[in-house]
Amino acid sequence: MYIDFNFAKRLSELRTQKGVSARDMSLSLGQNPTYIHKIENGTSLPSMMGFFYICEYLNIEPSDFFAVERPCPAKLKDIMEDAQHLNREQLDHLHLLIKDLLKAGQK
Repeated sequence: MYIDFNFAKRLSELRTQKGVSARDMSLSLGQNPTYIHKIENGTSLPSMMGFFYICEYLNIEPSDFFAVERPCPAKLKDIMEDAQHLNREQLDHLHLLIKDLLKAGQK
């Protein structure tokens, strides 16, 4: 499973979803301007602590980084946090909406 995992590609996808440049992300992490660029080009890998900082910056759990079946983990996390403030009836409506969206996507 992890042998076929492309760390650089996943980082690029998640960074792009956040809408930030590699340079800006590098600087926000307190690294040199080419830090993320080098990781995305496959010329280096972050340390374990660096990986945790990257996940924190992307607002995801480390396990989400490797869960490619969840293409937008930060967005899912936001939805889950917002859904916790809904009452039962609102959650039922949200659930039905999600089911309808899934059905529409299968057509």
